[in-house]
Amino acid sequence: MMKRIFLYLHLLYACAFVACSDDDTFSISRQNLLTFSVDTVQMDTVFSTIGSSTYTFWVFNHSNDGIRLKSVRLRQGNQTGFRVNVDGSYLDNSLGSVVNDLEVRKGDSIRVFVELTAPETQKNEPQVVEDDLVFALESGVEQRVCLRSWAWDALRLQNLVVKNDTLIESSRPIIVYGGIKVDSLATLTIRNTMLYFHAGKGIEVFGTLMTDSATLRGDRLDHMFVNLPYDRVSGQWGDEGAIIFHSSSTGNVLRNTEIRNAGLFGIRCDSAAYDSTSYRVDLQQCIIHNTAGTGIAAYNSNIRLYDCQITNAWHDCLAVYGGKADIKHCTIAQFYPFSAPRGAAVYFTNYVGDYDYPLYGLLCDSSIMTGYEDEVWTGALRDTAVAFEYYFTNTLIRAAEDSDSTRFRNIIWESAKDTVLQGIEHFPGIDVDNYYYDFHLDSLSRAWGLGCYR
Repeated sequence: MMKRIFLYLHLLYACAFVACSDDDTFSISRQNLLTFSVDTVQMDTVFSTIGSSTYTFWVFNHSNDGIRLKSVRLRQGNQTGFRVNVDGSYLDNSLGSVVNDLEVRKGDSIRVFVELTAPETQKNEPQVVEDDLVFALESGVEQRVCLRSWAWDALRLQNLVVKNDTLIESSRPIIVYGGIKVDSLATLTIRNTMLYFHAGKGIEVFGTLMTDSATLRGDRLDHMFVNLPYDRVSGQWGDEGAIIFHSSSTGNVLRNTEIRNAGLFGIRCDSAAYDSTSYRVDLQQCIIHNTAGTGIAAYNSNIRLYDCQITNAWHDCLAVYGGKADIKHCTIAQFYPFSAPRGAAVYFTNYVGDYDYPLYGLLCDSSIMTGYEDEVWTGALRDTAVAFEYYFTNTLIRAAEDSDSTRFRNIIWESAKDTVLQGIEHFPGIDVDNYYYDFHLDSLSRAWGLGCYR
């Protein structure tokens, strides 16, 4: 019996040795090649000198023998800023950007990680950054995977405090860290500039803000998913608000300005003594889009919106808490994609908590108010003795018809029964699957001639 057991163990060991030896067989045949999950690692645009996200790809050995790699190297060494880790081995850029003596057993695979910190290009426009990752096989064959990105030189602002009248104007993008604060006796003018805010604070205005041809957005240029760039994800920056106008701030004018993907507010105008003679905030041809809170919130303020787009906010697109709002030729659409329920397109009231906020007048003319919901506007009245004045004229409103002809004149009422597409059919440029929203009108839309795109 003992001899049989010994013979069995001997045979089992022999079989295991043969199998192990077979797995450890390596070939130098030039016919045995690696297979890559991609032939090009196409990275997103990055800002020069700022590290990218990590990208990965797989290297497979589908042959019947193991393959040894004499080296894996970056063709241009450390000149392009790519950083590579191959199966846990780092291509040290200080040592030639190469790693030697790797193995890929038959039927096995290894994973490659790629990052980029591109050097400055000294150009105003994004420039191509490209290199090859070269796999040198023991057989003498070389195989390559292209690494490719775009690098964009940018200026930086860190915890900027504006104490004197200041102009920001730049042909290059500006990355803002720690936000911007405008003191009460200063005016900040932002003109012909793109500001990319790092996660956190936006602009706090105690004095005055003037903008013209400006874009304010987050600084992530990469993708969350293949079909979802971070630039289409709300809440990327401005945790407390993209622009906050404090009570001391007045005379603010924003022209041709876009604020997108902000946090709690796109614009917040804090309560102050009501002034019927001048606007605290005057917006013309502005876009406030894809806010993770409220698009515009105005407390006891006198504001004007002309030719503006206020769209897609988790809470209300436009919320008017007392004061006065003059709205003309605006597109206010509530198709926020990341959560439901969502707020109204337009919300207005004459109180906040236990405090009266007299609504001296919400005047909406030649505009579009639509969205997913059956009723996209909400008026909240607590005390009839407190002013609560609102009027809509020449406007498309998605809601059941209101019979009050003193407050609603020449209205196109869009009932939920009119369409199964819930208001979105006005805008043929909207691609819901890819979170892309273009609010230009279809030429056959009932809203033609209204809103900010007519």
